[in-house]
Amino acid sequence: MMLENAHGISTLTDMSTSVISSLHGEHRDPLLAVEQLARSGVSPAALCAALEAKDIRVLGAWQESAEGIALAGYAVLGIGPFDAELEAIGVLPEWRRYGIARQLLKTLIVTAIEQGCERLLLEVRATNYPAIRLYQESGFHIDGRRKHYYPAAPGAAGREDAVLMSRPLSA
Repeated sequence: MMLENAHGISTLTDMSTSVISSLHGEHRDPLLAVEQLARSGVSPAALCAALEAKDIRVLGAWQESAEGIALAGYAVLGIGPFDAELEAIGVLPEWRRYGIARQLLKTLIVTAIEQGCERLLLEVRATNYPAIRLYQESGFHIDGRRKHYYPAAPGAAGREDAVLMSRPLSA
């Protein structure tokens, strides 16, 4: 069943399918609320700036919830002259494992191709095994590591390595 809210955003009531759309300035509050719980590590100031930047695309995954249609996740894509970079993906904890990150990633790949990018880059915490698996299943390969790149996760000691990954893009 398809539902549409007052903003014209449609979604399927099937929990495995979200509607993906571009986010803009008017989506600031729901985006910041998602990030506060998703904890992808992007600062509120960076997210607000991304909503207004010409070379950055912010996508949202909308899902039906008890309160109506709500933002369940987001992704940020930086567009360069040859490469695009996945800057963040955040999904609310209660919506994880429903394929929302995968849907966002697929849409980002299409967006990067449409923008004429040749390659999609990302970095991910070395201990974020579910994300690394998702990226590998989506055609990314490991290019290297940045030692001690991330601050320690809450409750952990020391800094954490970043795994550098990329995926070629073709039209």
